[in-house]
Parts: sequence; structure tokens; C-alpha cells
Amino acid sequence: MTPPSKAATRYARASGWLRAHPTALDAVLALAVLICMITGSFASTGGPDGPTFGTRSPELRSVILMLVGAAALVLRRRSPVPVLAVTGAGTMVELIAGEPPAPVAMSAVIALYTVASRTDRPTTWRVGLLTMAVLTASAMCFSRTPWYSQENLGIFAWTGMASAAGDAVRSRRAFVDAIRERAERAERTRDEEARRRVAEERLRIARDLHDVVAHHIALVNVQAGVAAHVMDKRPDQAKEALAHVREASRSALNELRATVGLLRQSGDPEAPTEPAPGLAVLDELVDTFRNAGLPVEVACNPERTAMPAAVDLAAYRIIQEALTNVRKHAGPGARAEVSVVRVGPAVEVTVLDDGAGRYGEGRGAAAGPESAGYGPAADGGGHGLTGMRERAAALRGSCSAGPRYGGGFRVQAILPVTAGAGEDV
Repeated sequence: MTPPSKAATRYARASGWLRAHPTALDAVLALAVLICMITGSFASTGGPDGPTFGTRSPELRSVILMLVGAAALVLRRRSPVPVLAVTGAGTMVELIAGEPPAPVAMSAVIALYTVASRTDRPTTWRVGLLTMAVLTASAMCFSRTPWYSQENLGIFAWTGMASAAGDAVRSRRAFVDAIRERAERAERTRDEEARRRVAEERLRIARDLHDVVAHHIALVNVQAGVAAHVMDKRPDQAKEALAHVREASRSALNELRATVGLLRQSGDPEAPTEPAPGLAVLDELVDTFRNAGLPVEVACNPERTAMPAAVDLAAYRIIQEALTNVRKHAGPGARAEVSVVRVGPAVEVTVLDDGAGRYGEGRGAAAGPESAGYGPAADGGGHGLTGMRERAAALRGSCSAGPRYGGGFRVQAILPVTAGAGEDV
């Protein structure tokens, strides 16, 4: 890339300084207008051979009016309408008294442009038409030349062009500001959407991690306790329990690796490509609980494999969490039943148990699901029921949990199959 030249650098610095100091820029503009007006006052257009220069000189009155008009332009940004009034009045005086008049109208043209570029359109129309009418009428009525002379029509043309140019600049400035505002609003919206998606993804990963850790660690804890209890008297059963511990820990590591792999960056090694668990491996899940000493009966209709992946994963995780809570809280001798039934456009997942231990305490008519053994009331801050409800809500379904009549507990989730396609869980 070619570096900018010294002249371009100096120009950029000067223009930047002038934009930062608008009054100085207006002072430079006023000086340039003053020079042009004084120079034009020495020109004469009434000669027989055309315009001549140096054949006349401006009167003292004209010089004073040009100085006042140029000085007023320094304040054109702060007070555009008063500046137009001052310059317009000076122009009108020169058109009436000057013969031939000096070009004081140049300051009024600049002031009219400023009013049109810095006010609204109705103000531009009213002020522009009034200025155009007054100055043109003054030139036509008090000039010694015919009313249709080019000097008089020039006043009409320059005031009209000043109004039109100022209005065009104001419209373009408003258009650019609107585009910039829309871009900034779109940027803010994009950032908010990105934050929302990150929060949703973090919540989904947190639910998966909770389900994996809670399920497998609970099984490891149970099997380790069994192994420690029968280590001396029944070593064969202890070896079997330790084998289950090893299998549960390996399964937990695999699922954790698959879940954490979602957090890898593009340059990291490839994440595992194993599919997410679903009802196709429900029998393997149930076997882990049976090996841990929890009798589980399963009833599923043949259509369970036809569900979308998101619904399939949500149903699997809800069953996993519900059975984990049964194993942790239902007490010894409890039995569980799992059913997955396709009912029209939805699938109904139900997990029942007949536990009566700490899991079953406080299950009166007014007892809620938290007081029945799940969640914070049961083990000091768990999130099992919350996670199940969030999974169902993410698919526009519902999940309810509460004590059963006659003892035990029930978890029931209804997941719309059609709404689940393509959703994140």
C-alpha cells in the first residue's frame, strides 16, 4: 500500500482541524466572501462592449454593507435566521440605494443556504420564498435597468439555488444519519442476539453436564458402597459391583468428552462424532440402574424411534434424571416404571416409583415437587426438576412432577414431536 504524500497528509490535518473548529471555518469562508464581494464591486456590466473591470469603485456605504454582511457570516451556524435577516437587510439597502449596486447579495445567498441546510423543510420554503420575493422585487423596482435584466433575474436564480442546495444537503445529512443509526441499532441487536444464543448454549451444556454427572456419579456411589459392604464376605459380588463402577465411570467420561467437545474452538482437535444418546439406548440406561439394585420396568411403543433428535435426547435425559432421583431418594426396596407412549403429535414420557423413604417424606396434599424429595428441599440445592422442565419448555412441551396418590412419585413430560424438530435442547 502506497503511503500518503506530505501534501495529502497536510490537507487531511487541515480539514480535520477545520471540522473540529467550525467557527474558524466560517471565518475563513466569510473572508473569502468578502474578497469576492469587494472584487466584484470594481466590475461593471453596463458597458457597450460588455463587462469591464476597474471602471468603477465601490462607495463607502457599499463597503460598510459588505463588511457587515461578511462579519455576520462568522455566526451563521449559531444563528442562521438572524444572520440571514442581517445580510438580507444589507442586500436590500444596497439594491435600493446603490447605483449600480455592489454584490452584497452574495452574503445573503450564503446565509440562505445555511438556513435551508440547518432547519426543516417548511422553514426552508417559507424563508426561501420570502427572501427570494423581497430581494428580487427590490432589484426590479429600484434598479435603473429594465426589470427583466440579467442582474435582476440573477438575484432570483441565486436565491432559489441557495434554497434548493441547502435543502438537498440537509436531506442527505438526514439520510446518512438514519443509515448510521440503523447500522448502530443493527449492531446492538446483533450483539444482544449473540449474547442470548451464548446464554442458551451455556444453559443447554449445563443441563447436559448435570444429567451426565448426576446419573453416573450416583451409580458409582451406590456400586462403590455395595463393593465396600460385601468385600470381605462376598468377594464375587464385590468384583461385580466394581465392574459396574468401572463401566459407569467410562460411560460418564465418554459423555463428558462429547459434551465438552462442543466448547472446542475451530483450531482445536476434532470433537467426538458419536451421536447424542436417545431412546434407542434406553435399555442400556435401564440396565445400569438394574445393576445398581433398582428394579425398573419399561413400556414403550414401537414408534419411539421415529422422533426428531431433539425430542429423542430430551426424553432420554428426563428418564435418566428421574431414575437417578429415584435411586438417590426413594429408599430401599423401591421399584420404578418407565413408559414412553406416542400420543398423536406428542410423546408422553412417564417415570413412576413406589418409594417411601426420604424421597417420600412430606408428600401431603399441599406438598410440591420440591418438598417431595427432588430439588433443593431434598439434597440442598439440586437442579434436577428445573433441568427437566427447561428441557421440556425448550421444545414447547411441559413437565410435571409430584407425589402419587397412595405413595411414590411421578414425573411426566409431554413433548410435542413436530415442535421439536430442529430445536436445541
